Amino acid sequence: MNDICCIGHITLDKIVTPRQTIYMPGGTSYYFSHGIYHLNDYKHYKLVTSLAPSEYKSANELRDKGIDVEIIPSQHTVYFENKYGENQNNRTQRVLAKADPFTVEKLQHLEARFFHLGSLLSDDFPLDVIKFLSQKGVLSVDAQGYLREVRGENVYPVDWSEKKEALKYIDILKVNEHEAAVLTGSSDYGEAIRLLHEWGVKEVLLTLGSEGSLIYAENTLFRIPAYPPKEVVDATGCGDTYMLGYLYMRNKGASYAEAGTFAAALSTIKLEKSGPFCGTEQAAADIVCTSHLIPEILSC
Repeated sequence: MNDICCIGHITLDKIVTPRQTIYMPGGTSYYFSHGIYHLNDYKHYKLVTSLAPSEYKSANELRDKGIDVEIIPSQHTVYFENKYGENQNNRTQRVLAKADPFTVEKLQHLEARFFHLGSLLSDDFPLDVIKFLSQKGVLSVDAQGYLREVRGENVYPVDWSEKKEALKYIDILKVNEHEAAVLTGSSDYGEAIRLLHEWGVKEVLLTLGSEGSLIYAENTLFRIPAYPPKEVVDATGCGDTYMLGYLYMRNKGASYAEAGTFAAALSTIKLEKSGPFCGTEQAAADIVCTSHLIPEILSC
């Protein structure tokens, strides 16, 4: 029995800028797994990923660190191409290859207290997988992949067609402000969170970048502060870092606010360097303890 099991594709990312082209692994499962390695109790963590044999290296690097990794063989590895212009906000994205979706058959042997699904594309985790895993542990889902559909090589934003059915089985859902608006049709954060909760989610996590985050659970809304970084170097993977911090602390029995502030502190440390989180649990705790920023309980 593992405490936390993250399931998701490690990607091969091709990043093209006017100055260079680089290749690197990515995806929720990559940032989540490398990040949790730096926390004290990572030994009870498991990663389940799906890769083509040519890309096993990225999983074997985690194994070399002592992470429990299970690879489900796939004909292809998810292959993203992200092309940037001189303005880094201008990005075009293509999917040059897709890995096989995860199936109940391949996951039925897993045992964990928390399952986190790091979706990257809309068909990564069919509805029957969500239903099945919800019976085996606390189910956490990052909504981002369900809102991306691939047609040919191009990525298109879409709504989650099965959301009303799927959300009944999801205990913890992570969305950013754009994803929340697509799912609910509301740009009002409070209204969006309450709708997601009404549709079945027990803990709704809405991340808002430098504005912090909101957590809605047990009819209470918490505003979690964003701790200012010393400098902003790389925001890639911050949402995944937030989720690993939140689930790590919830597994330890922390309150919603305690888990949220720890997750926010991890994200601050991650922002200050490129690549996955590589700080320490103590450094995150120190940020929370020394900051004058505290969570707020908002009216419901």
